[in-house]
Amino acid sequence: MKNILFAASEGVPFIKTGGLADVIGSLPKYLNKDEFDVRVIMPKYTCIKEELKKSMTYVTHFYMDLNWRRQYVGIFEAEYEGIKYYFIDNEFYFQGFAPYGNIYEDIEKFAFFCRAVLSALPVIGFRPEIIHCHDWQTGLIPVFLHDTFQSNEFYWGIKTIMTIHNLKFQGVWDKKVIKEITGLSDYYFTPDKLEYKGDSNYLKGGIVYADYVTTVSTTYAEEIKMPFYGEGLDGLMRARSNCLAGIVNGLDYDEYNPETDPFIVNNFNAMNFRKEKVKNKTALQEELGLEVNEDKFMIGICSRLTDQKGLDLVDCVIEEICAEDTQFVVLGTGDPKYENLFRHFAWKYPDRVSANIFYSNERSHRIYAASDAYLMPSLFEPCGLSQLMSLRYGTVPIVRETGGLKDTVIPYNEYENSGDGFSFCNYNAHEMLATIRYAKSVYYGKKREWNKLIDRGMAADFSWNNSAKQYEELYRRL
Repeated sequence: MKNILFAASEGVPFIKTGGLADVIGSLPKYLNKDEFDVRVIMPKYTCIKEELKKSMTYVTHFYMDLNWRRQYVGIFEAEYEGIKYYFIDNEFYFQGFAPYGNIYEDIEKFAFFCRAVLSALPVIGFRPEIIHCHDWQTGLIPVFLHDTFQSNEFYWGIKTIMTIHNLKFQGVWDKKVIKEITGLSDYYFTPDKLEYKGDSNYLKGGIVYADYVTTVSTTYAEEIKMPFYGEGLDGLMRARSNCLAGIVNGLDYDEYNPETDPFIVNNFNAMNFRKEKVKNKTALQEELGLEVNEDKFMIGICSRLTDQKGLDLVDCVIEEICAEDTQFVVLGTGDPKYENLFRHFAWKYPDRVSANIFYSNERSHRIYAASDAYLMPSLFEPCGLSQLMSLRYGTVPIVRETGGLKDTVIPYNEYENSGDGFSFCNYNAHEMLATIRYAKSVYYGKKREWNKLIDRGMAADFSWNNSAKQYEELYRRL
């Protein structure tokens, strides 16, 4: 048996703010249980739901030095869907209504978490061959492992993998403060290690000291070697390119299954979507107060409303997108300028635009099931799960060719009758608009071709099985 420990700051069902939590909640279930004993370790936040906290049992506690502080470390465990989870407890660090708060607090919180993860291993009696670290919050684990922990032979030979889910978030803060929190010596604060533009950078430390680095799609792994996508670390990514790989995230096909989904009005599958899918559309039109008309072309967006998601392109041409033959349904929260943009157009065209400025898992499922097309014009997109959900629900994605979007959506080719979506290359509002219009012309003018696009999309397999095999292969190599 090979022991693998996932270290992360969030995971479904316990706590979720983004796609990272979906990966932590799904991937371990799909790894081969006969070969790998996979467990997950994460913080025990006070904002985890009560009923989930009740499922945890106390294991032990000890005190640990974090430089000059002496801190309590409690360990709890729980079993969920066959996977063992460990939780690091310390209410001083993990209190509050959300897992993340002010960056200067998070910097100390996750330094504590990284050190506690390593300190807990001998106590819980689980010695992993590989610690699989996710995002900047766990970036210090490879660094600490390389440092003081080497004096204890228990830790000799433990390998680490650093997975970057989004390079934009790196955990950067003042060098003096980080030195004082972590107790790491000056040796670590040089430009080839943790130093970053005069400050210090947790993710950079993880990338430098990990045995292997992965990102969440093949294209993104290439893109981050370039200055535009590299967020200041492109030089480091080029330097580590011999041990850098991209593995596309999978989608939990049990949770996102139009045939059994409890949140949608009318279940359907790849055989009967021609008749059954549209019932979800008319039900959603009714629910949202749009004109009930099954022929109207409906575009959906469920997303954080931020620049990264390409919404400034939408802003440029929204008047043209909301044409008379189109309905536009948006769900999500984020930047007030985009929230207000969509609210304004919902007020201006109440029969064809619906702005749902909140987050609702149920409603997102209904939008995936009801829409004809799903718009994702991202500026950058490490992997993206929304396009996979839309393919699964027979909704045709319209995406910009970047990161995981380029790896997963095959653009429609009318001459070869191939593809399962529409894509455009340049970050340009009118190129996006032209692609939306092209999609619309196929929808209205070539219904059979449109349905074949859906056939191919629903037949694509982006479940975790495929990605899990690539991770297993990587674990064996290490």
